[in-house]
Amino acid sequence: MEKRTVLYEKHLENGGKMVPFAGYMMPVQYPTGVIAEHQAVRTAAGLFDVSHMGEVKLTGPGAFAALQKLLTNDMAGLAVGGCRYSPMCNEDGGVVDDLIVYRLGEADFLLVVNAANREKDVAWMRRWLPEDATLEDISDSMAELALQGPNAEGILAGLVQGGAAALPEKSYTFVPRLTVAGTSCLVSRTGYTGEDGFELYCATADAPALWDALLAAGKNAGLIPCGLGARDTLRLEASMPLYGHEMDDTITPLEAGLPIFVKMDKPDFIGKAALEKRGPITRRRTGLRVTGRGIAREGAPVYIGDRQVGIVTSGTQLPYLGWPGAMALMAMDAREKGTAVEIDIRGRRVAAEVVPTPFYKRQK
Repeated sequence: MEKRTVLYEKHLENGGKMVPFAGYMMPVQYPTGVIAEHQAVRTAAGLFDVSHMGEVKLTGPGAFAALQKLLTNDMAGLAVGGCRYSPMCNEDGGVVDDLIVYRLGEADFLLVVNAANREKDVAWMRRWLPEDATLEDISDSMAELALQGPNAEGILAGLVQGGAAALPEKSYTFVPRLTVAGTSCLVSRTGYTGEDGFELYCATADAPALWDALLAAGKNAGLIPCGLGARDTLRLEASMPLYGHEMDDTITPLEAGLPIFVKMDKPDFIGKAALEKRGPITRRRTGLRVTGRGIAREGAPVYIGDRQVGIVTSGTQLPYLGWPGAMALMAMDAREKGTAVEIDIRGRRVAAEVVPTPFYKRQK
């Protein structure tokens, strides 16, 4: 039986089409449709319910050391008020999950993990936790809303005392306590759409009123509610990896194209020895543009002649760019820009070419 976020009734009120996802009933789209929702985020603003995500508190004298052991990225230099992305590897170098770390205090961290991995992640972290650190799953007490798009700052600024100056100024920074339309929130300048935007964390019971206030404030700025469909097309258009597609327990973060988040010069982290033992990678996440007729989907093999050189991990029509794109795990010698390949789409070879990622990058 799937759970419901606290905003379930709000989705029904807005005509959301509900589907099971990561153990929750979530809106895949609203009557506006995925393409309209996608374009709203690219040109105006969109509001997402991401309360299905998991939140974990890590505290105590050993909290920092625990993070350094668990995560491939280096948390040294992460200031209070800053957040940092990192994969978390298993002992074989595959990815247990990818997450964002918020530093609330010197020994006080909030970890935001993928919904489907919440229980697995908590168990994994507890396995490696030192005695002087405490881990607490606080997911059920928190809701998360994502306000994304070029008009997001203006909408949010109108709901806080002090306006835009009160908001986190730089990407991957946050304000731990900000009153938004009467609701106390942690507000971070983060997102999963390729646009500027914010993620707001609040007490579960406060989320419905916050949802309504944001939609009302953004009505004249083009803000509309958006579902999982647009969230996926937006992240793919921005070439952002998704756990279970571009990375999993068998795909390393180096293969997933995330080397800048893997600090091999750290003294140690879980999976480091395995990554060193593997040596140079033989495949890596790569962008493809489908030039023939068809949409490449996950699992489709990629060929050069009779040789399979890759496999599609995600693919769709990219609504803002107007062409079908895909990400694939590709052999290192088949990744040169402009390389012509063919993708097997339901038994039919369709022409494509290697292109740089990200497919879409916002103009700052």
